[in-house]
Amino acid sequence: MSRDSNGPGSSGRSEVSKLLAPVRGRIRTAVALQALGSALLLSPVITGVDLARTLLKDPGDERARTVLMAGSALLAVGIACQGLADLVAHLADNSFTLWLRRRLVGRLGQAPLAWFTDTTAGEVKQGAQDDVKAVHHLIAHSYTEITAAAVTPIAVYVYLFVVDWRLASVMLAPLAVFALLYMRMMRGGMEKMEEYGRVLADVNSSVVEFTDGIGVVKAFGETGRASKAFRSAVERFTTFFLGWAGPMIRPETVANQVIGPIALLALSLGMGTWFVWLGWSDPVSVLAFALVGLGLSAPISALMASLQATQASQGAASRLSALLETPRMPVSSDPKRPSGTRLELEGVRFGYEKDTPILDGIDWSFSPGTVTAIVGESGSGKSTLARLLLRYADPDAGTVALGGVPLSEIDPSVLYSAIGAVFQDARLLRTSIAANIALADPDADRSRIRAAAKAAHIHERIEALPRGYDSVYGQDANLSGGQAQRVCIARTLLLDPRVLVLDEPTASADAESEHAIQLALASLLTPERTIVVIAHRLSTIVGADQILVLDGGRIVEHGAHADLLAADGVYRRLWNAQDTATAGGLP
Repeated sequence: MSRDSNGPGSSGRSEVSKLLAPVRGRIRTAVALQALGSALLLSPVITGVDLARTLLKDPGDERARTVLMAGSALLAVGIACQGLADLVAHLADNSFTLWLRRRLVGRLGQAPLAWFTDTTAGEVKQGAQDDVKAVHHLIAHSYTEITAAAVTPIAVYVYLFVVDWRLASVMLAPLAVFALLYMRMMRGGMEKMEEYGRVLADVNSSVVEFTDGIGVVKAFGETGRASKAFRSAVERFTTFFLGWAGPMIRPETVANQVIGPIALLALSLGMGTWFVWLGWSDPVSVLAFALVGLGLSAPISALMASLQATQASQGAASRLSALLETPRMPVSSDPKRPSGTRLELEGVRFGYEKDTPILDGIDWSFSPGTVTAIVGESGSGKSTLARLLLRYADPDAGTVALGGVPLSEIDPSVLYSAIGAVFQDARLLRTSIAANIALADPDADRSRIRAAAKAAHIHERIEALPRGYDSVYGQDANLSGGQAQRVCIARTLLLDPRVLVLDEPTASADAESEHAIQLALASLLTPERTIVVIAHRLSTIVGADQILVLDGGRIVEHGAHADLLAADGVYRRLWNAQDTATAGGLP
């Protein structure tokens, strides 16, 4: 059913039910045990009242011992049931959390690479960490806590109605007032929880973005301006939360006072005394109301708190369900293996928005053993073209093929063992340098890792680290940008891809690092390998076999460097612009 037809609350509940299907049976078992245990925990109070009534009639009555033993036995069973309920719920949560995290990793591992470009790190963190934690509370605690909080008042009122239905009816009044106040407070709660998740994700994203860029912004003395997005996100969260929680403070305070122990005790003793004076009740019955009635406040307050936590969990489940529905990169049911390393584009059209193509009518063949450079002004589509070659996304029209097989028909594991990439921004994980290099081949031994590092001209720097190859990046392995880039090149060398896409890996390197990186990249130039270079600095690709010039998402020129200069077209204009900038002292 649609959200519109049933409202957000019903949609949230259905998403929770669907998500928790693998452990639904164990949750029901835990709930049943908790219900039984909660009811039995009232036995000492009930048997205590019965014991008082018995001893008042006859202090020597042998039945008193039986009542006392029965109360103790029932209490022991109740405690055991609650302990079992807690155990079952936590075991269910452990298995569910493992299953859920594996599903999340598996689903995100199947997502198109472009999805990660469009999705913020804060959103992924919100789902994979915060929302999983919220659902953990739902399984391990909320259901059993709600059961205990609901069963206890029900059992209390059943017992009180058996003792004295008139006084029990009076004791319902505070509960009715409390329920009305909370219904008003909880109205629209599901929509608020969904908005809560959104504004919290904004805060998470702004924290990640601010942390990633802190080095750059501090260098330019713009920390105040750079933190503006974070402050704005926090302020939006604060404004939302106060706007949500503020109006609830007064009714919540009143509601809690209405069912507070003092209020219930005063009501039971006051009305009980009056009923005794009228002859409608007796002192022992009033004692039962005084003792049992005091236990109503805590479970009812706990019930409301648990219901609020459940609403939060429903919002988390909704976001997790959406994350688990992340679109998969289409995989052929009958995958084919490419024959050779020729990359071919035929009639390729692609746009991030359907009516606004970034690339249109791209036809080209990248021959094995050649270096092809792709150049153009910003926004011409060169980086988008590189992403299509790496299958970040599939073209809207046309085909991108490797070895005569469309990329969409090649198994991803085969595709990404055949195609490698080195980007401008060196991305290393917070793990050992050896493990960072071995990402390309987790089974590689240390000798192969060292050989790749030597070929990438980074071996000596790694050996100089405190623990050599076992040093952890970001911990005791502090590398410059150029050094980190050479570790990435070592990773690519270990992969030994048949096709290599380079997105100007020397763009942010200094002169010394650039020379070392160029030497490392030279190790990748082999007669069998197809190499595609996305070039921003034209001086780095003058020796390319072919240069493709993109303009407006189309190939407008192609040829060798000298031929393109002689043609006096777009390439010559770009070359002159960079030459003029360099001559004027600009980088």
